[in-house]
Amino acid sequence: MLRAANSVACVACRKLVSSRMRVRVSLQKPVPMSCAPHYLFSWTGRMQHPPHCPAVRHFTNLSRPPLRSSRPRHGGHCFQQYRSFWVTRLVTRFFKLRYILLGSAVGGGYTAKKTYDEWKDLLPDFSEYTSIVPDFFWELGEHIDLEKIVSALPDAEELAKLLPDLEKISENFTFLRTLISNESAGDPAFKATGGQSADSSDRHFKKDLLRELALIQRQIQQHEEETRRTVPDSDRPNPPSHKRKVSDKEKIDQLQEELVRTQMKYQRMLEHLEKENKELRKVVLQKDDKGIHQRKVKKSLIDMYSEVLDILSDYDSNYNTQDHLPRVVVVGDQSAGKTSVLEMIAQARIFPRGSGEMMTRSPVKVTLSEGPHHVAMFKDSSREFDLSKEQDLAALRHEIELRMKKSVREGQTVSPETISLSVKGPGIQRMVLVDLPGVISTVTAGMAADTKETIFSISKAYMQNPNAIILCIQDGSVDAERSIVTDLVSQMDPQGKRTIFVLTKVDLAEKNLASPSRIQQIVEGKLFPMKALGYFAVVTGKGSTNENIDAIKDYEEEFFQKSSLLKKGMLKAHQVTTKNLSLAVSDCFWKMVRESVEQQADSFKASRFNLETEWKNNYPRLRELDRNELFEKAKNEILDEVISLSQVTPKHWESILQKKLWERVSTHVIENIYLPAAQTMNSGTFNTTVDIKLKQWTDKQLPHKALEVAWETLQEEFARFMAEYKGKDQDDIFDKLKEAVKDESIKRHKWNERAMDSLRVIQHNALEDRSITDKPQWDSAIQFMEETLQSRLRDTDSIISDMVGPDWKERWLNWTSRTPEQHIRNATRGELERLLRVNEEHAAYLANDEVTTVRKNLEANGVDVDPVLIKDTWHQLYRRHFLHKALLHCTLCRRGFHYYQRHFDDSELECNDVVLFWRIQRMLIITANTLRQQLTNTEVRRLEKNVKEVLEDFAEDNGKKVQLITGRRVQLAEDLKKVREIQEKLEAFIEALHKEK
Repeated sequence: MLRAANSVACVACRKLVSSRMRVRVSLQKPVPMSCAPHYLFSWTGRMQHPPHCPAVRHFTNLSRPPLRSSRPRHGGHCFQQYRSFWVTRLVTRFFKLRYILLGSAVGGGYTAKKTYDEWKDLLPDFSEYTSIVPDFFWELGEHIDLEKIVSALPDAEELAKLLPDLEKISENFTFLRTLISNESAGDPAFKATGGQSADSSDRHFKKDLLRELALIQRQIQQHEEETRRTVPDSDRPNPPSHKRKVSDKEKIDQLQEELVRTQMKYQRMLEHLEKENKELRKVVLQKDDKGIHQRKVKKSLIDMYSEVLDILSDYDSNYNTQDHLPRVVVVGDQSAGKTSVLEMIAQARIFPRGSGEMMTRSPVKVTLSEGPHHVAMFKDSSREFDLSKEQDLAALRHEIELRMKKSVREGQTVSPETISLSVKGPGIQRMVLVDLPGVISTVTAGMAADTKETIFSISKAYMQNPNAIILCIQDGSVDAERSIVTDLVSQMDPQGKRTIFVLTKVDLAEKNLASPSRIQQIVEGKLFPMKALGYFAVVTGKGSTNENIDAIKDYEEEFFQKSSLLKKGMLKAHQVTTKNLSLAVSDCFWKMVRESVEQQADSFKASRFNLETEWKNNYPRLRELDRNELFEKAKNEILDEVISLSQVTPKHWESILQKKLWERVSTHVIENIYLPAAQTMNSGTFNTTVDIKLKQWTDKQLPHKALEVAWETLQEEFARFMAEYKGKDQDDIFDKLKEAVKDESIKRHKWNERAMDSLRVIQHNALEDRSITDKPQWDSAIQFMEETLQSRLRDTDSIISDMVGPDWKERWLNWTSRTPEQHIRNATRGELERLLRVNEEHAAYLANDEVTTVRKNLEANGVDVDPVLIKDTWHQLYRRHFLHKALLHCTLCRRGFHYYQRHFDDSELECNDVVLFWRIQRMLIITANTLRQQLTNTEVRRLEKNVKEVLEDFAEDNGKKVQLITGRRVQLAEDLKKVREIQEKLEAFIEALHKEK
C-alpha cells in the first residue's frame, strides 16, 4: 500500500508540473532514451522506490520535463508493453523535436524581421529631397554618353606617370624630417572655403592638392631658414660640413624643381577637367533652357539676392534700417586695373575703356551668375547683349557710357546713382560686385572742384557696410607708396576681416622692380600697414584694349608658369591668376551672406513692426495704400466723374446753355440792336435796322460767343460733378491730382471748329423767323422781354446809385457821405433829369449845344464839370428813361397779339419790339439745343478721352505722382510696402539658401 501511494504521489507531482508550470524548452541536443533515468520499473520486474521528489522539480538541459504525464500501468504485462514500443516513442519524440526546431526558426525569423523594420524606421526619409535634384539629373544618361567620358579619363598607368618620383621624394623627406622639428603654423594667404556651385567637388580636389603642395613648399622654406640660422656666414665650415651644406642645397633645389613640375602637371590636368566640365554643364543648361523637361524655371539664388539689393538701393528708411547686406565693393586708385579685374571675373570686356582718363563715373552693380549663354542685361531693360559677339559688346559699352553721362548732373564729374547690370554665362562664379570710380589724389582740368571729395564719400558709403567685402586693387607697376586707396581701406576695415588685396600688373612689376622680394612683402602683408583676409597677384593683359578675355587668360597662365616669383616660392600657387581670385571672392561672398542675411531680415522685421504701429495709431480706419494704389483709386474716381457728364439730362443742358448765352449777349442786344432801332420813327425803319444789325452780329460774333459759352458750361459741369463727388466720400489727398488732371485735360481739349459754320447757319435761320403762331408764344415773348428789361433796369439803377453816391436817407442812417466826384455827378444828374422832363422823346444822344448848356448851368451853380462826365451820366440816365418807357410799352402789348395777327393795321399800337425779343428767344432755344447735341454726342466723349490720356501720362511719370500725391500718410504707406517687399524677398532667399545647403 505504501509503495502504491508513493507511485501515485509522483504521478500527481508530474501532472502538476506539466499542467501549471510553463517551462521554456531548451534547444540543446536531446538526451538519448537509453540514457534517461527510469524509476517505475527495473529490469528484474520489481517496483523500485523513486527518489524523493520536491514539490517543484528543477529542469536543466540534461533533464527534460516529461512530454506526457505518466500513466499508472496495471497488470503484469506493463513492462513488456513499454519495452516493445520504445522505438515508436523515439520516433514520436523526434518528430516533436522537429516542430520545436521549426517554431524556433519561425520565431527567430520574425524577431530578425522586426529588428530590420526598426532599423529601417530609424533611417531618414530622403523622398522630401527628390525635388531638389534637377529633372535633367534623372535623364542625364539619355543625353550624355558617360561611358565616353569615363574612357576619355586617364587610366592608372598614365596618372602614375604624371606623379613625381615618390621614392626620391621619400628620401628627401626622410632627410628633411630630421631637420624639421615643428610643423608650420599656417598660411598667411587666403584659403577659400567650400563653395556652393555645381562643380564644388572639383574645387575641393584642387584646394586640397594646392594645400598639400603649399605645405611642402613651406617646409622647404623653413628648412632653408633653419639652415641659415644654424650655420652663420661668419663661421668657417670645415670640409665635411661644407660638403654636407652643398648636398643639402642640391637636395632642396631638386625638391623645389620637382614641386614646381608637379604643380604644373596637376594644374594642367585640373584645367583640362574644368574645361570639359564647363562644356558639359553648358550642354545640360542649354537643353534645360530649351524646355525639354517642361518644368517651370525658378529664379536662381543670386538673382533673388540681386533683386533685394535693387529694392534696397531705392529704399530711404526713417527707422535706421540700413542696408547691411553683403556685396563685393571694388575700390582702387585710378587706372589701377580694377575694371580689368572685374572684366576678367565676368569673362567679358563690358566696360568703356580709356587711356589714363576717368571712365567709371558712377557705381556699376554687376550681378554675376551661371547660365547657358554668355549674355548681359540691364535691370530696367529687356534687351539682351550677346557677349560672344563683338558688335553686342561694343553696344553694351556704349550704353554703359551713355548711362554714366546721363546720371552725372551738370557741373559734376561723378554721380552716386547706381547702374544695375546682370551678366550670365557658363562657369561664372555667382556674386554681386560694385565697381566704384577710381580714387584720385589731384583734381585735374575739366573736373569739378569737389570730385575728389565726392569719390571719397561714395567709396566710404559702400565700404562702411560692415558686411561688404572690400576688393582692394593695387597697381603693381608703380611704387606702393603712391597708393591712396590702402589708407582709405585701412580706415574702413582696420582689422582686415573683410578685405581682399589684389596686386595687378605683376608682369610689369617683375620686369621693373630691382628687388623681386618687394612683391613678396606686398602679398604677405608686410609692406603696407593695411591688413587683409587674403592676398592675390594677377595679370590682366599686356595693356592693349583690343585683347579678348581668352588671350589675357592664356598670357596670365603662361606668365606665372615661367615666372621666377612662383618658382622661388615668393608667390603661392593659390595666390595667382584671376580664376583663383574669383573662386576665393565668391566663397567669401557666400560665407558672408550666410552669416549676415538672417540678421538683416530681423532688422527689417523690426522696422516693419514700427511702421505698422505708427499706421495703426495715426490712421486706424484707413487702408494702407501706397502712392500707386492711391493714384489708381483717384483715377477711377475721376473717370466716374467724367462718365457722369453723359448722364446729365438734355433739359438741364439746354437750360444752362440758354441762360449763360443770354447773359453773355444781352448787353449787346440791348445796347447795339434794340436801343438804336427804337430811336426810329416808324415800324419799317425799326425792322430794317434790326435785320441789318442781327445779320452783322450773326456773321461775326454770335457763333463764337455760343461756342465759348458751351465750352465754359462743360468745364463748370465737370468741376461741379467733381465737387459733388468730393462732398460724398472724397479723400482730400486727391485734390491736387484732380485739379491738375482737369486743367491739363481742358488745356488739351479743342472744340470742333467745323461746328461753328453749321451753328452760324442755324442761328441765322432762327433770327429771320418773325412768325408767332399762337398766344402762348406771344405771352412767352412778352415775359422774356419784361424779365430782360427789369434786369437791365436794376443794373442801371445800381450804376447810377454808385455814380451819385448815397442819398440823404442813407447818409443819415449809415453815417456815410459823398465823394467830390459824386457831388459833381449828382449835380449833373439834376440838370439832365430836368432836360428829360422837358422833352420825354429826346434822342439817345446829347447835342453839343445841349452839353454846353448843361455845363454852363453847372458852372453858374459853382460846379466845374467835364463834358465827358456829362455824356457818361446822360447815357445811364437815358437808358433808365428808355427802359421805363419800354416796360410801359410791354405792358400795353400784352393785349396786342390780335393786332399782330392783323399786321397792326388800323391800330396805333405797334409791338415790333416784342417780335424782336421773340426772335432772340427762339434763337437762344435753337442754339442751346444745337450746343447740347454737340456736347453730349461729341465733346463729352472727347473730354473723357483727354482725361484718360492725361491719367495715363501721369501714371508713367513717377515724378508727377510724387509731386501731386504727397503727405506723411503716403510716405508711411510707401515705406510699409518697401519694407514688406524686402522682408518677403529676404525670407524667400533665406529659404532657398537653406535648401541649397
